[in-house]
Amino acid sequence: MCIEVARSMWRRFLDRFTLFDLIIIAMLSALGVATHPVIYPLVQIITGPLFMPSGAVAGGLYMMWLVLGAGITGKRGTATLIGIVQAFLVMGTGIIGSHGAMSLVTYTMPGIIADLGLLVCGHRACCAPCSFLAGLLANVAGTAMVNFVYFRLPLLPLALSLAVAALSGGLGGLLAWEIVKQLWRLKKGKAGQAGMGCP
Repeated sequence: MCIEVARSMWRRFLDRFTLFDLIIIAMLSALGVATHPVIYPLVQIITGPLFMPSGAVAGGLYMMWLVLGAGITGKRGTATLIGIVQAFLVMGTGIIGSHGAMSLVTYTMPGIIADLGLLVCGHRACCAPCSFLAGLLANVAGTAMVNFVYFRLPLLPLALSLAVAALSGGLGGLLAWEIVKQLWRLKKGKAGQAGMGCP
């Protein structure tokens, strides 16, 4: 009975997305996973000598894909869906950044938190402030989950990691907003911008 209810809820959730939305979600999920092994070593070169948490800094660029998806589709739950797809991709490929079965938690939670943040503020990654907030929340959630599952840092290093994650995630959200804004301008040039922007 519970399984049937869960299936019904999942179907209703997916029915809200068009084929275009699902293609965008799949593409952004794949891009997020594919760029992970490239971004992390580059960030580590910069953060290593500064004794800054590499994962928290690089996370801003990973979380950009969640915010970008939410901004392009304008649909609630997009960031969560991207997180779920990324979790299955990293588990299936064993690529750098996989946390085994716990990837379902560490990759999905940032999307859930970002979507909840957008829901509370009533936005859909439709402006710079809400995109900054979504990226911030996603990266803080991701950093906190990885710490909880693996590192168990003491309070002070954890607070530093979360502060760096907040800034990095927010900047990643702003980068996503700039991309979304350019896409809106392209659409406006062709067919108008009706229905897009802040509520």
